[in-house]
Amino acid sequence: MSIKRINLLLIVFLSLFLLIFYFANLVYAENPGGAGGASDPVTLTNPLGTDVTPQIFIGKIIKAILGVVGSLALLMFIYGGFNWMTAAGSPEKVEKGKQILLWATIGLIVIFTSYALVKFVFTSLGV
Repeated sequence: MSIKRINLLLIVFLSLFLLIFYFANLVYAENPGGAGGASDPVTLTNPLGTDVTPQIFIGKIIKAILGVVGSLALLMFIYGGFNWMTAAGSPEKVEKGKQILLWATIGLIVIFTSYALVKFVFTSLGV
């Protein structure tokens, strides 16, 4: 297995891991005592709350995804800066670091634009 595939798998699994903890935190924040509480173990409550509509649920998912993607962009900035700083004068490594920083910047622009667009659409719909 090549290093690129291993890195890609690591990023995917780390992203899924962070998403699971993010959604678990949302569920726990809505119902800190657990499902039904200790006195009534049969009763199950809605972990999303009673006032959650599909639009709000989709909005929470989009915000979570944008948060994870923003974190990945931050990691790419760190990785690109590390490559540039450790290039030791090698023009190829310096160019690689610059390209990583350039594409991370473009990625952040896309993330912020998509967040603004989603926010505008949901505000227009009255959600």
